[in-house]
Amino acid sequence: MTASDSAATPPSLPHGLTSRNVLSWRNAIATLFALAGFSFASWVGRIPTVRDTFDASHSEIGILLFGLAIGSLLGLVVAGKLVERFGAKIVVRACVVLFVASLAATAIIIGVLGSFFGAVISLAVFGLAFSTYDVAINLSGTANERLLGRSSMPTLHGFYSLGTMAGAGFGAAAEALHVPLATHLVIVSAIVLITALIVSAFILPERLADPPPNTVEMKIAAGELTAPKLKSVWLEPRTILIGIIVLGMAFAEGSAIDWLALAMVDGYEISNAFGTLIFGIFVTAMTATRFFGVRALDRFGRVPVLRASAGLAAAGLLLVIFSPAVWLAVIGTALWGAGAALGFPVGISAAADDPKRATARVTAVATIAYASTLIGPPMIGVLSDQVGVLHALLLIVVLAIISGLLSPYARELAGRHAYPYVDFSSPGPTSAAVTMATTEMHFVITPEQIEEAQRENARRGLGKFKRKRPGK
Repeated sequence: MTASDSAATPPSLPHGLTSRNVLSWRNAIATLFALAGFSFASWVGRIPTVRDTFDASHSEIGILLFGLAIGSLLGLVVAGKLVERFGAKIVVRACVVLFVASLAATAIIIGVLGSFFGAVISLAVFGLAFSTYDVAINLSGTANERLLGRSSMPTLHGFYSLGTMAGAGFGAAAEALHVPLATHLVIVSAIVLITALIVSAFILPERLADPPPNTVEMKIAAGELTAPKLKSVWLEPRTILIGIIVLGMAFAEGSAIDWLALAMVDGYEISNAFGTLIFGIFVTAMTATRFFGVRALDRFGRVPVLRASAGLAAAGLLLVIFSPAVWLAVIGTALWGAGAALGFPVGISAAADDPKRATARVTAVATIAYASTLIGPPMIGVLSDQVGVLHALLLIVVLAIISGLLSPYARELAGRHAYPYVDFSSPGPTSAAVTMATTEMHFVITPEQIEEAQRENARRGLGKFKRKRPGK
């Protein structure tokens, strides 16, 4: 553990946790993000081999990928409920077994059996398990972030990008050495499975990051009060607006994955190899920004960072679309990658600000973001037929600008890191209610509550209400 890690970890942790516990948990989640990127890129890198195996047209490859997309959406439907019921650790372990098994099965079905329909089914299973795994590690990551007391989600997503780069390199090497598809992806599956099962042992329950229950919650638990009926997170304006922010930035990232290399080749008449190299510049810029972006988030907060990200993405895209020279478009690609890097992880953090409904809100935001991966590629394709592939990218500029304008809705909630650390985990007959009654608690009070209390005190002729700061 480095000195910077020690400084980043709160001096007092709940439930008897130590700094080492929290940092080991963070490192485990970072590894699981890297494994996700590694496995997915390993599959994507062999799509040309799949096309050659089936002698498939672009539309037939689209059908294969549609099976993957449908499975991913089904996974998003159940992911939140599974994590809420069983916890991220169990869901991660179950899903990693399922998605590596389906990935290996897909390779065998394609490379050995040559069954197109079987590949569609196995890819749907892969998509279901992979998206559920993705939601679980994001939820576990946001819980760990609350304990760390600083932004860490961009770094975790940076490890996903590193895994993607490693998977793409491994896949390219397998292609160059003519390694059979089944051999390659079975090896990938074994690496991912063994590593994930080992590191997932360090994942801790998300509830350890929750603040202690307040008085109303204690009365509800004791049966003295009836729990209020909560409206669906899909009816919460803040959640939906955060989802739109993330959708715009995820669209900027996903569209680059699908179209950047082709847009550079067709729009600037460069070689396929140069187009692939330019896409590598995009990925490198995005990865670097995710690692260094946490400093900007901690210093300036989410809103300025999201606005700057949207501005960089839009400026970079405009350079790619309208540059008179390739070298300017390359600079634009780097700006585009840097701008697209932080939208998704920052949106996930914003959705998880309130731990009591973090699971439902993160799932909703992730579902909206994943929708962009379904809608984006075909929409860009249709527009490309009408106005050309470069001008079709103007749609992404519009969405990036919208994300920047909506960025205030991702603002940090007051007191999101102000934890009243009390250990409720020790065994014995002492109830949480007794602990609450005998322990000094510092509750975070919102500005609206302060104003309401001041109005009430003024009506009663009392003095001004003053907020008691945590730690005072």
